[in-house]
Amino acid sequence: MLPTRVDITRERPATFLFLQGIASPFFADLGQALLKRGHQVRRINFSSGDWLFWRLGSDNYRGPREGWDAYIADYIVQHGVTDIVLFGDCRPYHVAAREAAEPFGIRIHVFEEGYLRPNWITCELGGVNGHSSLPRCADEIRAIARRLPRPGRAMPASGDMARRSLWDVAYNIANIGFPYFFPHFRSHRPIHVAAEYVGWIKKFAGRSRTRRQARELNEIYAARKEEYFLLPLQLDSDYQIRVHSPFLGVEGFMDRVIASFAAHASESSRLLIKLHPLDSGLVNWRKHARNSARRHGVDERLDFIDGGDLPKLIAGSRGVVLVNSTVGMLSLELGRPTVAAGEAIYNLPGLTHQGGLDTFWTKPEAPDMALMADFRRVVLHRTQVNGGFFSRPSIDRAVAGSVLRLESRLPAPALAAAQAIRERSTRTPELAPVY
Repeated sequence: MLPTRVDITRERPATFLFLQGIASPFFADLGQALLKRGHQVRRINFSSGDWLFWRLGSDNYRGPREGWDAYIADYIVQHGVTDIVLFGDCRPYHVAAREAAEPFGIRIHVFEEGYLRPNWITCELGGVNGHSSLPRCADEIRAIARRLPRPGRAMPASGDMARRSLWDVAYNIANIGFPYFFPHFRSHRPIHVAAEYVGWIKKFAGRSRTRRQARELNEIYAARKEEYFLLPLQLDSDYQIRVHSPFLGVEGFMDRVIASFAAHASESSRLLIKLHPLDSGLVNWRKHARNSARRHGVDERLDFIDGGDLPKLIAGSRGVVLVNSTVGMLSLELGRPTVAAGEAIYNLPGLTHQGGLDTFWTKPEAPDMALMADFRRVVLHRTQVNGGFFSRPSIDRAVAGSVLRLESRLPAPALAAAQAIRERSTRTPELAPVY
C-alpha cells in the first residue's frame, strides 16, 4: 500500500519532476539550472518530441493513458518527488498528475504564456487561469498590493517566429517519425498536426493579401472614426474555452456574440472580429462570422480582420468582448470596457462589465483603473516572470527568473540542503603532496 503523503519539508533538496513542456529548450535549461542549484531533477517523457527537447537524464512513459494514474502515484513515492513542473494544467496527462499528486502534498508549478503580454511568462503555483489562486475580491487585491513594492521595468523579451516554427516542426516530426518508441502517445491537440501544417501553408501563401486587407480596414476605421466593438477570437483548441467556459468552441461563442449584438447594439455601431494570430486557417472563421451575421441581420455592420495592430484596435473600440483570453488584461490596462463570458483571472467586479453580454452594447462598464493597477501589481509579483520561450536571450532571462520564483516556494530545510550540495560541489579539493 502506498503512503498517503510524501514529506516535502524535511531537510533534503527538492526533487523537481518535469512533465510536458512547450516545444522550446526552456524546460531543459530550467532543469539544468535547478541541478546547478543543488536540487534533484527528474523528467518523464510521453513522446519522441518530449525526449528531443530534454538533454538531461529522463524516464519514458510508454504505457496507455489508463495506466498513467497508478504509474505517477508510484513514481512520486519511489523517487521522493516534492515538486511537479508542467506547461498547461489542462492537458489530460497533467490533469491526472495533479490529481495523483494532491494527496501527497506535492507542489505543482504551472507554466503558461504570460497573463501580461509581451515580455512575460506565467509561473503560478497550483494552477492557472480558471484554476488560479489569485484573489477574487477587490478589497483583498488592494490590501495585498499595498504590501508589495512597485514593480520594476520589464526587459523586452524578443519572440522569434521563425525559430518557434522550426522548434514546433522538429517536435512534431520526432513524434510522427518515431511513433514506435511511444506507441500509446496521443497529442492533446484536437487536430492532427499534419492537417494544421497544411492550413499554415495555405495561410502563408495568402499572407500578402490578408495583410493588405487588414491595413485597408485599419485605415477605413481610422478615417471614419467608426464606433465599434472588438471581438478577438481565441484558438478553437484553447483549453480555456473547452474547460473554463460554457462554450464548446469558438463558433458557438461567436454566434452568441453576433446574436446579442444584433438584438441589443445601436444601429450606428459595428462589430469587428479579429482572427487569432496563431490560427492555422483550417477553419474559415470569416465565413462562419459572415453566415452568422446574415442569419441575425447584421451582415452590413460586421467586419473581419486577420492582422492589424491589436493595442490600437482595442484603444479605438468602445469595448472588447471575449471568453477569457489574456487580451482581456491588455484591454483593461488600456481602460476599455471589457466583458468576459468565461472564467478569467480578471473577470471581477470593478474590472470587467458585470451586467451580462446583452447590456454591454449600450451601457458598457469601464474598469476602475486604480483597482486595475493594484491587480496588475499582484499578478506580476505572484505569477509573472520576465522573459520568453522562443529566443535565446528571452529563455535565459526566463530561466533565471523562474529559478528564483520556484525557490521562493520551497521550505527553508530544502533550500539549506541544496545550498550544502552546491558548496560541496564547488569546493576545491586539496592537492596531494608531491614527494
